[in-house]
Amino acid sequence: MFDLDLWREIFQSINMNRTRSLLSGFTVAFAILLFTILFGIANGLENTFKEAFGTDANNSIVIYPGKTTKGYKGLQAGRQIQFKNEDHEYVLDKFGDKVQYITSKVNRNVIASFKNEKNSYQLRAVHPEYMFIENNKISEGRYINQNDLKNKTKVAVIGRIVNDQLFTKESAIGKYVNLSGIPYKVVGVFTDDEGDNEERVIYIPITTAQLVYGNNDFIDFMHLTYNPEMNSDQALSFGTLITKSLKERFSVARSDQRAIRVRNMAQSTKQVDMLTSGLTVIILVIGFGTLIAGIVGISNIMIFIVKERTKEIGIRKALGASPKSIIAIILIESIIITTIAGYVGLLIGVGVLEWIGPSLEKYFITSPGVSNSLVIGATITLILAGAIAGYLPAKKASEIKPIVALRND
Repeated sequence: MFDLDLWREIFQSINMNRTRSLLSGFTVAFAILLFTILFGIANGLENTFKEAFGTDANNSIVIYPGKTTKGYKGLQAGRQIQFKNEDHEYVLDKFGDKVQYITSKVNRNVIASFKNEKNSYQLRAVHPEYMFIENNKISEGRYINQNDLKNKTKVAVIGRIVNDQLFTKESAIGKYVNLSGIPYKVVGVFTDDEGDNEERVIYIPITTAQLVYGNNDFIDFMHLTYNPEMNSDQALSFGTLITKSLKERFSVARSDQRAIRVRNMAQSTKQVDMLTSGLTVIILVIGFGTLIAGIVGISNIMIFIVKERTKEIGIRKALGASPKSIIAIILIESIIITTIAGYVGLLIGVGVLEWIGPSLEKYFITSPGVSNSLVIGATITLILAGAIAGYLPAKKASEIKPIVALRND
């Protein structure tokens, strides 16, 4: 049951010994404060690394054709490698179980106009799957679909900037935009978290671009995402396997590094993972070192508190207090002080991170912050440590005979 007298006695003890209570609370608050700031900065650095990738899929592989630099199987150096639709199908058929999404791309620069508005934009001819690789978000209408590819329809999906610049006062959906002399029906408007550059893009079906811009089945390069369940090493091996297979397909020497180039995001992901893992270990060591310092501080203070209250404990025992009640008073007092101080330290730490957060961006620390669960866990650790630190000397003191306790200097 709730013992009102017990709690009144505890708060009276705290009030009567303000210096002691403040000293105990400061130790806990300072430890939690440092813990919060350290992990907040670590999370800010991790956010910076994530932003370096943008919002594009970080499990992507881009395959570029180039020129051979070495002769191979009777073929001369200097051959231009040209990807075609059949190469797209080859990669999909051979590695379909490892591929999440795949698209071929044809890039052009076009002059887009609507009524009296005109501007230059990048045109990207792609497959529907590109939406998931680029992480585009449709705000109006729809994206390119399989029927568009099959029928080679002249439809376009435009970025937000294109929409705002050309269609200033009306909806673009259903209107026809002129792309370097060829009209395309606008079927969708998209946004992209990477910003204005990615929203100055116009997408059309790749089959339409192949028909209109050359009447062939040529593609500029291929872009795919691998199975996200692969780890970095597996993804790197997969990229190497694709390179090897395509070199064999185009009769390219294995040592020729320029004929077929593969940019595998797994390499960057692995480097970032290693860096963040190392950073996390360092922060954990420093953070837990701070907690251990706090625990040692609480332990020393609790030992001093119990020693200081030895006579008081003797009087309590002489008046009939049980050892259990004596221990309970000391532990509850310790837990109350630690809990309040830990919460104050957490609030100050979060406040400091929010205050200095914008100024840290020039040091590549973006949106520093820390999860409440982590700091609460650290606070609970300190509370338990304080309780354990107080329990042992409190138990020892509760076992002292009243006459001995009263003689204690």
